[in-house]
Amino acid sequence: MLASHIPLASSGNFLVKPGIGLMIWTLLVFGITLVLLARLAFPRITEALDKRQKAIEDSIDSAERTREEADKILAEYRERLQEARGQADEIVQSARQMGETHEREAKEQAKELASDAAQRAQRDIEAATQRALQELRREVADLTIAATEKVTRKTLDSADQKRLVEEALSELDFSGVSGSSQN
Repeated sequence: MLASHIPLASSGNFLVKPGIGLMIWTLLVFGITLVLLARLAFPRITEALDKRQKAIEDSIDSAERTREEADKILAEYRERLQEARGQADEIVQSARQMGETHEREAKEQAKELASDAAQRAQRDIEAATQRALQELRREVADLTIAATEKVTRKTLDSADQKRLVEEALSELDFSGVSGSSQN
């Protein structure tokens, strides 16, 4: 009998011939394994996959919210930057206007100071001219008295001196001297 089994094993025909009993047992074990997997393993795997899907969806939602917040912050930043640029332009414009105003005021003040200085100088010149004229009149009067005394060889009293000085002064023309300094 051994010899009869050996040729069958060596020919490999036993794999081709289906055994009904083996098939039933294989299907039965497969079915039990499938039921056990369906009741014990598949729910846990499904639950783990659902949790993983939920975590991924939450991450996507969180990333989307973060992106939207970042967009809002960026928009606010750009708006504030635009406002800051506008304010900077206003400040620069205001500074320019203030500078121009100060420049105008300084020029006007300088003109006023120059005009005041010119007026003071004119008054000083007129006062000096008047002093010089008075000094010249005194000199002329003294010279007239001295010349008169030499010509008449006598000393004049004060009434005669006054009369002679007034006559000499009336003959002199001082209008040309005082009038030319006023121009």
